[in-house]
Amino acid sequence: MTTTTSTYTPTPLGFTRLSEEEAVRRSREFLERIAERRSVRQFSSEPVSRELIENALRAAGTAPSGANQQPWTFVVVSDPELKARIRAAAEHEEELLYTQRASDEYLEAIEPIGTDAHKPHITDAPCLIAVFEQAWSRDADGNKHKNYYVRESVGIAVGFLLLALHSAGLATLTHAPSPMGFLKDILERPENERPFLLVPVGYPAPDAEVPALEKKGLGDIAKFR
Repeated sequence: MTTTTSTYTPTPLGFTRLSEEEAVRRSREFLERIAERRSVRQFSSEPVSRELIENALRAAGTAPSGANQQPWTFVVVSDPELKARIRAAAEHEEELLYTQRASDEYLEAIEPIGTDAHKPHITDAPCLIAVFEQAWSRDADGNKHKNYYVRESVGIAVGFLLLALHSAGLATLTHAPSPMGFLKDILERPENERPFLLVPVGYPAPDAEVPALEKKGLGDIAKFR
């Protein structure tokens, strides 16, 4: 008979209960602030404080994850040469996507956004955050183990990251050139990591524009039973 020793170590929860009035005030304030977030494709070259990026990454690192394995890596790229290489590779893949790979249905779906294979935001933004998911990891003894709910966990962490960057007054874009294998090669990531997303970060250019889009209303996205 096999006996399993539990490694569960509980600790008291630190939780502050808000008054109803304060809770509503905060929720309204948060909704108003987050509703201002837009995906930006025209960036100023103005540098961004490293502390703002580090704090946003720390916030992303607090996200929940399957079995608390935290299967993410964030690679911050500000070197102009690296950004130029990433842009060239991304535009190559995007050109193939728009001219050969994408279906007419997909191209019709993204037409209102106004995008094409030209990706100046990659080199214009002062900072790129390349997000990688870790399919598996090694423990302190070098033993390989599987990670669980990887894409769900990394997706939640990216959500935290975007909120933190927006809260700090920075603009972002979620860019997923397809395929993204070039990110792993250019940034020399290990075999257990797969590219998940590329996030340009910075301040909007003075003449930045965004497409006129509408978000679905609450009745379209939620049901109360």
